Amino acid sequence: MNSTRPVAKTAEEQESARRWRVLAICLVAGFMTLLDVSIVNVALPSIQQGLDAPAAALSWVVSGYALTFGLVLVPAGRLGDDRGRSRMFLLALAAFTLASALAGFALTPLWLVIARLLQGVAGGLLNPQVLGLMQQLFHGRERGKAFGLFGAVVGISTAIGPLLGGLIIQLAGQEHGWRWVFFVNLPIGIAAVLYGLRVLPRDGAREQSRSLDLVGVLLLGGGLLCLLLPLVEQEGGWGASWFLLLVAVVLLALFVAWEYWYRARGLAPLVNLRLLKIRSYSFGAMLGLLYFAGFTSIFFVLAVYFQRGLGYSALQAGLALTPFAVGSAVASALGGRIVHRMGRRLVIIGLAAALLGLLATDLLLATHPGEAAGLVTALPLLIAGIGSGLVISPNQTVTLSEIDAAHGGTAAGVQQTGQRIGSAVGTAAASGLFFGTLMTSGFDAAISDGLIVSVGFVTVALVVALAEVVLARRTVSAAEPDI
Repeated sequence: MNSTRPVAKTAEEQESARRWRVLAICLVAGFMTLLDVSIVNVALPSIQQGLDAPAAALSWVVSGYALTFGLVLVPAGRLGDDRGRSRMFLLALAAFTLASALAGFALTPLWLVIARLLQGVAGGLLNPQVLGLMQQLFHGRERGKAFGLFGAVVGISTAIGPLLGGLIIQLAGQEHGWRWVFFVNLPIGIAAVLYGLRVLPRDGAREQSRSLDLVGVLLLGGGLLCLLLPLVEQEGGWGASWFLLLVAVVLLALFVAWEYWYRARGLAPLVNLRLLKIRSYSFGAMLGLLYFAGFTSIFFVLAVYFQRGLGYSALQAGLALTPFAVGSAVASALGGRIVHRMGRRLVIIGLAAALLGLLATDLLLATHPGEAAGLVTALPLLIAGIGSGLVISPNQTVTLSEIDAAHGGTAAGVQQTGQRIGSAVGTAAASGLFFGTLMTSGFDAAISDGLIVSVGFVTVALVVALAEVVLARRTVSAAEPDI
């Protein structure tokens, strides 16, 4: 009887090793898609020179990716849950790699914009599969560690994008350097697809393939398009923006009504709205939306300030933001290991640290303006990065902790859609206030006002986290019997 133990143990060890190999490819895929949100910003002058691109095309190179990325997240999560996550993962990763090649070979601005739109679609299809596979393969403490590593990838990819982009442009030259910003994805993507064919788990056979809720897809897609378009574009005038936002409210309200009606008929809706009745999920999704509104706008206003206000090169600006990336990476890995013990309290600690770091950054920029700003803000940005690392991955773990694996992709898609909405809202608010102040008061006042937007969103996120902890304690107290 004892002779079977080593065999069983070996099988268990092999399964564990396979899970971590799958995680490795998931992290690579997540890094590629999230990096392409930030790395292209510093390549815009190179694109303008190489393709003689007008300002409108440059705007769509950046905003088009974010727009299509956000539009497909929820349907992509549902498709992965229903049709197989490994299959969708490989399809999306191959499409992202091909779209990257298409972007790198672009000969006209329109060609590049179309390639970026396709990249966004592929990235949006890929990310829910990443989180869905992690939810499917990891449990308990291991899941916290896995999400911790993914949180590190989120922080690093966002913060290191300007640094890596600046380095590529510097090495490859101003005229054609932008092409290598896209070509760098090709060897990584091809290797990841080939490796994924070997290690990804086989999708189980579906006894009955559920039909996709096409009306729900159209209503949600139309609502998100009308919501995100005025936020990422910001060139159509406030009249057009308010009209689109009003249409968005109507379409999203119709989407909610349709989903309830669709489920009442015994069919499988695009989004099971009962997910929002799970307190840890609904509070976590809202917290993520608010935090990403502040998190993304930090990099936008600081990158513009360092480059345009202080005359930093793209590489210097990226280096100035590196402390945030380092702090986020280290804290994310640590947070993933201890979140199972602390839960949302760890997120609260992270939010407080991020808030402290941002306030210190704002104060130091006000008292030490000039070329040394990148140096004097290194410590507070490191603290803010540590806080961010204790927010993103622990919040991901806690938010999805009560979601069963069968709905992991859809739940992750909804959560990531909220993060994309938060990013768009935060960037729009920060850029509007930053450039508005810049017109009248200069860069020093503009950076202070821009950072206040980040501080505001992080503060509200902290309030939401505290509210959930208080509500959870009251619920537990009410459930305890009187003695």
